[in-house]
Amino acid sequence: MRKSVLLFVLLIICLSSCVHISKESEQHLKRPKIVIGLVIDQMRWDYLYRFNNRYQTEGFLRLMKDGYNCQNTNLNYLPSFTAPGHTCIYTGSVPSLHGIAGNNWTDPKTGNNVYCVDDKTVSLVGDTAHAPSMSPANLLTTTITDELRLASNQKSRVYGVALKDRGSILPAGHLANGAYWYNDKTGTFTSSTYYPNQNPKWLQTFNSKHYVDSLVKLNWKLLYDPKSYSLSTVDANTYEKPYKSEKTPVFPHMFDTLNTDDRNATIKSIPAGNSYTLMMAKACMEGEKLGFGDETDFLAISLSSTDYIGHQFGPNSIEIEDMYLRLDQDIASFLKYLDMRYGEGNYLFFLTADHGGAHNAAFLSDLDIPAGVTNVNSMSDLNTQLKNTFGRDSMVLSLDNYQVSLNERIFNNTSSGSANSVTTKTKGHVTAGNTPDREQVKQAIMKWLGNRPEVSYVIDLESGNMNMVPEPIKTMVVNGYYRPRSGVIQFILNPGWYDNGGRTTGTTHGTWNPYDVHIPLLWYGWHVKAGETNRPTYMTDISATLAALLHIQAPNGCIGKPITEITDASKHEKSEKHHKAHEKSE
Repeated sequence: MRKSVLLFVLLIICLSSCVHISKESEQHLKRPKIVIGLVIDQMRWDYLYRFNNRYQTEGFLRLMKDGYNCQNTNLNYLPSFTAPGHTCIYTGSVPSLHGIAGNNWTDPKTGNNVYCVDDKTVSLVGDTAHAPSMSPANLLTTTITDELRLASNQKSRVYGVALKDRGSILPAGHLANGAYWYNDKTGTFTSSTYYPNQNPKWLQTFNSKHYVDSLVKLNWKLLYDPKSYSLSTVDANTYEKPYKSEKTPVFPHMFDTLNTDDRNATIKSIPAGNSYTLMMAKACMEGEKLGFGDETDFLAISLSSTDYIGHQFGPNSIEIEDMYLRLDQDIASFLKYLDMRYGEGNYLFFLTADHGGAHNAAFLSDLDIPAGVTNVNSMSDLNTQLKNTFGRDSMVLSLDNYQVSLNERIFNNTSSGSANSVTTKTKGHVTAGNTPDREQVKQAIMKWLGNRPEVSYVIDLESGNMNMVPEPIKTMVVNGYYRPRSGVIQFILNPGWYDNGGRTTGTTHGTWNPYDVHIPLLWYGWHVKAGETNRPTYMTDISATLAALLHIQAPNGCIGKPITEITDASKHEKSEKHHKAHEKSE
């Protein structure tokens, strides 16, 4: 009898232990219903604080108060453009590894300009002409969204939504169920045949409502009394570019007289474009029932209108201030929607930016701060000088991404017609008609750039000789160099200077300076404790942190590190919950 009782007790203990282990395992593997990444295109970090006193409590301030704020997050590569930024966020990698060397780059073999998501093998969904469209084919690494799909045996669902194609396609990755972007020719969201060949019914329904017409016809009037916009320059100034429908860039911006084509284009560069994108994101969540499957889903959203407005008006405009106040309202409404749909704490949300933006150079100059707009992107002067010296036309193909791309076909003799032509040097230079010495040409270009007063450093990317270049610029140049898609020479401009395609209005980005690379990074929701850190973190750390939180492999080119203040807090919260549950069961 005693043996029977003893065996029974041992059996109960064993079963209890197994249940305990099972619960631990279940707790360990628990993930959020959905991860939502929100990238705000061209959002400077200081916008979190510049307009802080006028934000609602449930928008940016909610994320900052109840979420985790990484105050000192920076890019660690060049150039600071949209495509590399979105790619870095979702790969944890840099252009030298993931291959997205810019929004565009020059192919050194063909001399052709390549757009970052070009793909001649696919076409727009519904395009009977089958014109080339876009896909993530140029992306060399996996994304965190790819890794989530791989970890769940492709049961997790992943979608990307943005006005810009690159803001949707690159974050969604290679294995996405869908990526949708705005087609300003039709005024609707579209996709390519890289994804399903037919748009889902929910998207067809969304597009059929023609929200663009009604949103643009609302015009853009200030939320508050114009006199209350004390953090901006006066409305009428020379730093801004007017819309097509107006003579001067002042409020209110009225679009009543625009035709359909112009309305379709205008939605991108007004705050309503952000609202429209979030409406599309909600339609995707509901249409695909994201967050209600057996595995964690992921929605990558990018708000592009902030970038268009920044380029047009610049950081110190009333337009920027009013747009961020409106965006704050949009974010508050979106978070409330997520609470209602998934339950507060059941979704993981992060907000960041792909890059920042410079102050308008003329604005700074008028305040006696050194700044300017370089015309270095105009190659005519440089090519003319090179022709006079070496006797050949068009030796430089581009100065994109603050890099010099040579016409390599000249140096490969493909254009001279003679692979064995004999060169004749006169006073150290190659005479016309023969193949110039490539190294001499590079040195001439570097001298030409180095003589420009707005240029700080000229770097030979092929030699890697950067002894005189300080950190962090040196590391950023190395991280941004991918030989098959980069130029041969990098030039660094003085602080406050930028290339804006000859325009003096608005602003741009692309440099190493804090105004271009210091970005916001806010975490909120599932297992995220309130807090902040000022220690250095990097854009590459975002995917590494997501991988740690989700217990999946980091992307295969990831060089970032998990932000332990978030991941350790998550473990502590799980441990506390498990301990309380264990005490309750006892």
